[in-house]
Amino acid sequence: MPHLPTADPYLPGHGDPSYSVRHYDLDLVYALEGNRLSGTATLDVVTLEETARLVLDLAHLRATKVRVDGARLRKWSARSERLVLQLDRPVPSGAELRLTIAYGGVPKPVIDRHHGDAGWEELADGVIVAAQPHGAPTWFPCNDRPDDKATYRISLGAPAGYVVVSNGELVEHRRRASVEEWTYVMDRPMASYLATVQIGHYASTTHGPTVTTIAPSDADLAGSFDQQGAMLEYFERVFGTYPFEKYAAVITDDDLEIPLESQSLSTFGRNFCTAEWSHVRLVAHEMAHQWFGNAVTLRRWQDIWLHEGFACYSEWLWSEESGGPRSCDGWARHHHERLAEAGQDLVLADPGPELMFDDRVYKRGALALHALRVAVGDDAFFDLLSGWVEAYDGSNVTTDDFLAFAGERTGTDVASLLAPWLYDEALPPFPE
Repeated sequence: MPHLPTADPYLPGHGDPSYSVRHYDLDLVYALEGNRLSGTATLDVVTLEETARLVLDLAHLRATKVRVDGARLRKWSARSERLVLQLDRPVPSGAELRLTIAYGGVPKPVIDRHHGDAGWEELADGVIVAAQPHGAPTWFPCNDRPDDKATYRISLGAPAGYVVVSNGELVEHRRRASVEEWTYVMDRPMASYLATVQIGHYASTTHGPTVTTIAPSDADLAGSFDQQGAMLEYFERVFGTYPFEKYAAVITDDDLEIPLESQSLSTFGRNFCTAEWSHVRLVAHEMAHQWFGNAVTLRRWQDIWLHEGFACYSEWLWSEESGGPRSCDGWARHHHERLAEAGQDLVLADPGPELMFDDRVYKRGALALHALRVAVGDDAFFDLLSGWVEAYDGSNVTTDDFLAFAGERTGTDVASLLAPWLYDEALPPFPE
């Protein structure tokens, strides 16, 4: 039996490099009682090489009907949390196909020995989808690789009285009998792991024209989420224009261990509704991911520092801007001292799947940026950050892309400057 493809070695058993999805159209219905999800996914795809087989990722849910327009489908089968479509003959590279898949079942997270659980998860009274890095297949059939961005239309019907939040713009909301249907459109390219839906009893609070907090009506937003309007204004000054139309922070009634960003929104537990810096910094961190991670997205999971190092550095910047506990340089010195006492067995530019979300990736990545800032000066550094987003908005990038762009933009040998931070296990001296 032929092996199924893997697109990224950090995420075995996910992704098919033989084709790309241009657009996902999801029409779904969810019943909270019994945790039942059903619907139809329509994928517009283009082949990237000659192939007679397309493999999609779909975990715990069962496809009931599959149609392919643009080629003849010989058979389809489910294997190892994948959906395998066998065509009757190879199609050439560049072939445009439409895949229509009816499916359903009881969604639940996928569990990985390196990354834990991710995906569709029931709450006490609602649902969250936190898919990074491998949870997207728990609620729709997809080509689950970060370098395959597509546009989305997501329509989900839920019991009346529940609010459904998803990526992008809410374009339609209507009630039919006991079901309310919510339709969102994300017309900017988005990786599958950044697609989400959130379901719960929520009320909305706006923080300026762009930012909304969607939370239980009695949630206390003072000192934390009410800062988001000011955060966005500051980040726009230093990173460039916010990349999407709107931004939402969804606060579940349940406590959550960690928050997580998705494209155009982030998800937090009620336990993050405090004015403590340990929580406020994460509000800033997840918002910063809209520039670094969502607008500009890694091509390979090994380059996760391009997301987490940048978002962590954004925490330090916001601390200084808002009069927080330390200046940016103060945080850099604090975390350099802590890293010096930690294990020296991590290579930032290729940490391995077991360490890709290690806290040292976040802090050492931020310190690499601080070293660059010290070397080139503030004007050149912030011009680089905004230029990076402007140049690669909607695209996928690698560490080499950043080093080349930064070198050209600043006129500095950035590759040599950052090499010890990126490729050596030993922690470099603090940049002075």
